[in-house]
Formats: sequence, C-alpha cells, structure tokens
Amino acid sequence: MHKTAQALEASFLSEMLKYTGLGENKSEFSGGVGEEQFSSFLREEQAKEMAKAGGIGLAETIFNAMLKRAQNG
Repeated sequence: MHKTAQALEASFLSEMLKYTGLGENKSEFSGGVGEEQFSSFLREEQAKEMAKAGGIGLAETIFNAMLKRAQNG
C-alpha cells in the first residue's frame, strides 16, 4: 500500500511540476514533439525521486487513509 501511495504522490507532483514549466527550454533550438515527450519522462523521474525523499507528505496521508479503510473493512 505504501508503494501505491508513493506512486500517487509522484503522479501528483509530476502534474504540478508540469504546470510550473519545469524542463521547458525556450530558445531558438528548442521545441517539438520529441522534446515535449522526453521532458515529461524527466519530470516523472524527478517527481518519483521527490516522493521517495518524503515529498510533500501526500503519500503518508494517502497510506494512512488506505490503511484505515482496510482495517474498517
């Protein structure tokens, strides 16, 4: 359950990083579909590492909610 909660936090963080513009390079040599796709891979890996390092505490909250629900049946 903890891995699942951590994966959910990583997905959330990845989306948040996307909206901050992380990984976007604006220059005369940037752009294109390939760059957009590969920058998403980078964002996802950065988000996974952030979640592993403790993230924003969302994984722990999700885990506790899942645990409580499992105990209550």
